[in-house]
Amino acid sequence: MDLLDWHRETLSARRLALLVKHLPRDSALNRELYGEAAEWSVSDHLLAAAVDHLAAANWMFASVNSEEGDQPEPPAPVPRPSYDDGEAPAAEPAPEPDPSSDATPSAVQLARFFG
Repeated sequence: MDLLDWHRETLSARRLALLVKHLPRDSALNRELYGEAAEWSVSDHLLAAAVDHLAAANWMFASVNSEEGDQPEPPAPVPRPSYDDGEAPAAEPAPEPDPSSDATPSAVQLARFFG
């Protein structure tokens, strides 16, 4: 297909728009428009989340089984691509728990922890 066909009026604007809209994720146009984010699929995001959760679980296990003064540093999350258009909002930090409170966690707190 030749892009000049649009100027020659043998390719309609609608067809050209559909061709551009359905370009593959790894096309040069998508990489130019979205940068590194164009290369991340849903599977990549899910895999990064799984790695983050596994690292957090290992950190919690090590924290519980270590001495009081020998607590390991929390793990850093897997770096993700930045989204300039607000497509994927950044996660809000969880509020610090009140150490003097012995109340059981709420459903929202449990959902944040396990989510």
